[in-house]
Amino acid sequence: MMRRFGVAPAAEEIEVLARKAIAALPPEFAAHLDNVVFMVEDFADPETLAEMGIDDPFELSGLYEGRPLTERSIQDTAVFPDRIRLFRGAILDEWAQRGDETLEHLVAHVTIHEIGHHFGLTDEDIEALEAAAD
Repeated sequence: MMRRFGVAPAAEEIEVLARKAIAALPPEFAAHLDNVVFMVEDFADPETLAEMGIDDPFELSGLYEGRPLTERSIQDTAVFPDRIRLFRGAILDEWAQRGDETLEHLVAHVTIHEIGHHFGLTDEDIEALEAAAD
């Protein structure tokens, strides 16, 4: 399903695309995502934007909330599960502005980028992970 135009996809469709991207990850990554909550929202809430120092909600397409695996110890006790939030409005706006990229590719890019933060990866490592999932 390669969408390039038409009715804007609902949050549920964005989630399906994100889960397909997750399913394409190497098994050693996917195995460590069971306790991560994935959410698709229209936009980040004002509190989140203020915390991040962002004025325009169209500037935030995804967010990892949690403590990266590389910073944890066995003594840590998790209060809340880690979350990856995708922001539909910002993703669709970026998709429309780019015009040369499929929605599937853009959602996969944002999803994998946020997963990379969960693993404490560098930007170069995230790019390699994204290439492995293509």
